Amino acid sequence: MAEAKLKYDDVAVGDEAPSLTHELTRMDMVTYAGASGDFNPMHSDEVSAQAAGLPSVFGHGMLSMGILGKAITDFVGIGNLKNYNVRFTKQTWPGEKLTTKVVVSAKREDGGHKLVELEVSLSNESGEVKVAGGAVAEAA
Repeated sequence: MAEAKLKYDDVAVGDEAPSLTHELTRMDMVTYAGASGDFNPMHSDEVSAQAAGLPSVFGHGMLSMGILGKAITDFVGIGNLKNYNVRFTKQTWPGEKLTTKVVVSAKREDGGHKLVELEVSLSNESGEVKVAGGAVAEAA
């Protein structure tokens, strides 16, 4: 069965996808390190992180991007995502509650393809934006 596509006529500029919230844990960071092969001690070794002048270990940027990416693909369908880019604006820390925001910023047609542009971000419970960027999805 083919994946359902986002319906071009069912979304409007300003529409917002359901947000996802995830509390970042040290186990998330260790699991991500194992899956990605990114064993930088700043993500897992408290002593090393503090010796480098940090208050604690911090989350992998790509882990944060993945949390945000899941919210995007939940909204548009994984096979429909055509472009996704972000800027890492602040570090994420264990215990932070991270929440996604995915907003339709534009709709356009290009070469017979119906495209939906999205403005995306991941913020903590204090409203600090940790990751910001954009995405483009193809709609039916």
